[in-house]
Amino acid sequence: MSSIQLKSVEKWYGNVQVIKGVDLDIEEGEFIIFVGPSGCGKSTLLRMIAGLEETSRGQIMIGDRDATAEPPSKRGLAMVFQSYALYPHMSVRDNVGFPLKSAGLPKAEIDAKVSEAARVLKLDSYLDRRPKDLSGGQRQRVAIGRSIVRDPTAFLFDEPLSNLDAALRVEMRYEIAKLHQTLKSTMIYVTHDQVEAMTLADRIVVLDAGRIAQVGAPRDLYENPANLFVAQFIGSPRMNVMEVSVAPKVAAPVSARHLGIRPEHIELVSPGAGHLDGVVDVLEYLGADTFVIIACEGAGQVTVRVIGKSDLKPGENVSLHFTPDNLRFFNEAGKAI
Repeated sequence: MSSIQLKSVEKWYGNVQVIKGVDLDIEEGEFIIFVGPSGCGKSTLLRMIAGLEETSRGQIMIGDRDATAEPPSKRGLAMVFQSYALYPHMSVRDNVGFPLKSAGLPKAEIDAKVSEAARVLKLDSYLDRRPKDLSGGQRQRVAIGRSIVRDPTAFLFDEPLSNLDAALRVEMRYEIAKLHQTLKSTMIYVTHDQVEAMTLADRIVVLDAGRIAQVGAPRDLYENPANLFVAQFIGSPRMNVMEVSVAPKVAAPVSARHLGIRPEHIELVSPGAGHLDGVVDVLEYLGADTFVIIACEGAGQVTVRVIGKSDLKPGENVSLHFTPDNLRFFNEAGKAI
């Protein structure tokens, strides 16, 4: 287990720069998640840490040593990919123990490490099965087990749950959270799924076009986004953002050009009684919540979260009352005020 530090890291493909001077300190035992839209550089950055992509400029420190030029085999990291890459002709036991066998460890030591990994991942009863006899979630656990036995400096996960269905993703999210609590290892995890990021991470790194837009605990990013990009990327549904001028009843700082508010911080009141009037456009009933999408002149669509069900109907006139303490303001450049 070790800390990892990125110092002004850059990645160039010819004349195209995809990672643009990233500085990041990852503490020992921390669970860090990289998120961002497709093409933002999150997987490239992970592969650079792993040594699978060459670092064009800057330094990658693992613990107190400079690992920038080290090959993957020397970095002491274990990577789990979205494809399981299991050997189909081998049992679970042999798949998990394969890295140790390749390294020439004694059979007794391999058996002990495989048994411990199987216990942690609840694979004890599957050790003699082949991959074809396992579910997707079980196969992913085998792939993780193959990493655990190596006792790595840190675990790197590249969208490990993206090939699983919704129910299995929930199950594996729980398994990975428990794994981190048990092993207390440094983990770096790439995902495009905000729910994974919000529920698993100690800190989230939001990437935008090869740069870090913001780093912070999930709650910090959700409640206090540093800019409009983070405000509208983190959260599902995303933060409502509109021009300050469309809500003249809101007391805003002089330099504010945009205001943002989360769907759960808006109350629906009688027409004319709130900060902004609109017409009910669509209702999305999800059981515990209903998302009411309001068409507001000048502001476009505004999403409001209502607990339980709503008796509103499309076409009804309503007014939106914003909770003042939960308003967030941004200047013309999109920076939080």
